[in-house]
This record gives sequence, C-alpha cells and structure tokens, in this order.
Amino acid sequence: MASQVAELRAHLPQPVLVHYDRSAARGKKGVAIVRNQVCSGCHMHVPIGTINTLMQGHDIQRCGSCGRYLYLPDPAESELLAAVVAAKAAAKPRQRKALGQAV
Repeated sequence: MASQVAELRAHLPQPVLVHYDRSAARGKKGVAIVRNQVCSGCHMHVPIGTINTLMQGHDIQRCGSCGRYLYLPDPAESELLAAVVAAKAAAKPRQRKALGQAV
C-alpha cells in the first residue's frame, strides 16, 4: 500500500502535495466531495464555474471557503444515493400535526 501511495504521489504536482500535506498535518481532510453545489467539507456553496471546470476534468479546483481540493461524485454513486433517498421518502410518509383547538 505504501508503495502505491508513493507511486501516485510521484505523479502529482509539488504545490498540490505541499497544500495537501499541510492540511493533513493540521488534522484536516485535504479533499471534499461536491454534492448539490455544496462543499462537503465546509457546507458552503460552490460556484457553478468551479463545478463546470471539475466536470470537464481539465484542472483541479479548491473550495474558495475551506481550501480543500474538490471532486465530483461518481455518476453511479450519485444514482445509487438518489435511489436510497427516494426509497426512504416513499417508505416513511410524513405525518401532519393535529391542530389543537384553543379552549
């Protein structure tokens, strides 16, 4: 496993490694997933231009708020998550609160 990590690190640009290692040394995660235009690290809105760049895959992007490197979920993972959420919503109908009458 350590040899795989070393091999992958050799292919990354030095500034990316320095930033990631600095975050890890402080006990923070260096990457965050973007779901529903929100950074999962800091829960702040991610601009659509940043998401578009991530979708094209030409460049890496960092969150403007927390500085984590951003990535998009795998399309299959997104579909699975949507199916689970839909199944939970269908299985548990919302109950309306009974209106109390004033005496």
